[in-house]
Amino acid sequence: MLIDIKSMNDDELEKFIVDGGFPKFRAKQIRQWLSKSVESFDEMINIPKNLRDFLTSSCYISVANIEKKLISRYDKTVKYLFSFFDGECVESVLMSYKHGWSICISTQIGCKMGCTFCATGRSGFSRSLAPSEMLAQIESAQKDMNIKISNVVLMGMGEPLDNFENVVKFIRLASSPTGLNIGMRHITLSTCGIVPKIYELANQHIPVTLSVSLHAPNDEIRQRTMPIAKKYSINELLKACKDYFDTTGRRVTFEYSMISGVNDSDQNAKELAKRLEGMHSHVNLIPVNTVEGTGYIKSNIKRQQSFINILAEKNITATVRRTLGSDINASCGQLRRKHQIEGGK
Repeated sequence: MLIDIKSMNDDELEKFIVDGGFPKFRAKQIRQWLSKSVESFDEMINIPKNLRDFLTSSCYISVANIEKKLISRYDKTVKYLFSFFDGECVESVLMSYKHGWSICISTQIGCKMGCTFCATGRSGFSRSLAPSEMLAQIESAQKDMNIKISNVVLMGMGEPLDNFENVVKFIRLASSPTGLNIGMRHITLSTCGIVPKIYELANQHIPVTLSVSLHAPNDEIRQRTMPIAKKYSINELLKACKDYFDTTGRRVTFEYSMISGVNDSDQNAKELAKRLEGMHSHVNLIPVNTVEGTGYIKSNIKRQQSFINILAEKNITATVRRTLGSDINASCGQLRRKHQIEGGK
């Protein structure tokens, strides 16, 4: 079994090199090469051959290979299908904003959560990603587009808090000055609401932005659309979110997919406003994506505006998320599913 060298932090890498009988300063040189997204130890030209041979025989460098790449005709949004060493594939979406480039990456191959409006779970769950495989998605996109990514969103395929240890390690590696050097405040973690892990995340003292997929104002609607709601009530979830703010000082964002006739009525908006009263939060309204087999239809613009107005009356800020890459189905899950049907893994 080869060792995943890119998933090591600086201390782990230094110990590994010293235990192998080499000077510890070599660890810093290796880290510098890894941060340049090299794909082979032979590319590390200032590393002596005996150390390169040692690394080749004992380690591997995780790489995200581009299987498919779609570019929107309407904006600069790019959707990638990446493959890893075992042939498994994930999706990532690269988006251009005035403040720079953002990427939405995956944390698992598939998803176990089974949210009814999401395409990812329909393809089944294979495994969780290693920290290196999350890093590799960013590095591959940067290398392909010759850009520097400044913001990362863990909102692609999978549930980040279901892959807790690897995700936390990824955040620390991505924000490290010797790594991608992306500030933690520029990283957003999205979750469907695994309540115990929200408390655990707060206790890690990593000031990422927490984005919670709420999608309903009450337990009855939420349980119909999100199986996780049968385990944790909205009250339990909101209590954990309040604790997250109190511990980290970071405002929580609530994602709310607008589904016509399901959760978008004026009464739903009033109930949601009452739930969120007094919380330091922002509501991100998302016209639901069209996913084959769900029968869901996105709320029209008039209904969206009415929903926003009702929240505003209660001093709750809300915006409708900007739609990017609509012509390339930029929401995650659909490209992998098509790849599976066409004969990919």
